Amino acid sequence: MTVIYYLSHPEVTIDPAIPVPGWGLSATGRARVLAVRDAAWLRACRRIVTSAERKAVETAELVAETSAAEIVVRPAMHENDRSATGFLVPAEFEQVASEFFARPEESVRGWERASDAQARIAGELEAVLAGHDPTLPLLLVGHGGVGTLLYCRHAGLAIDRRHDQPRSGSVFALDARSLAPLFTWRPMEEV
Repeated sequence: MTVIYYLSHPEVTIDPAIPVPGWGLSATGRARVLAVRDAAWLRACRRIVTSAERKAVETAELVAETSAAEIVVRPAMHENDRSATGFLVPAEFEQVASEFFARPEESVRGWERASDAQARIAGELEAVLAGHDPTLPLLLVGHGGVGTLLYCRHAGLAIDRRHDQPRSGSVFALDARSLAPLFTWRPMEEV
């Protein structure tokens, strides 16, 4: 069985002065990737498809340093568009994120609707697979929010935050042919 892994970027350096897509990995996030990048499941992936957001690209580059995998950047794999609010302090962000998942057909505070973000990320996966050999493992590097939306779609679940990643730097897997989930989110160190 061939596997598609979806890895969310790990911890980032939060800087309210920089737009969220420009945030990079923190020392902790970088250390976590370095600690797992030699894992067999990551080394098996000869192609890495990533969002264009800095934190995702940095994650992909760290993995590719030891696997020599090809990196493909797909800008439309970005996290849900939250530019209407920009930076939110963590407690406020968590509240709005919960509303985003709870009301998927509504734009919460100007954010992209969860239903639209789900359709976008699912369309990106379809486009990637159209040019990918289904016998080769594939690593997608992205974001927790849209990753959860993608997981819900292929698991046949309603959009709900209870299916969200346990922490950043988590991974779930899909069967490359059927797109059925093989396992749900788990920290990357536990794969």
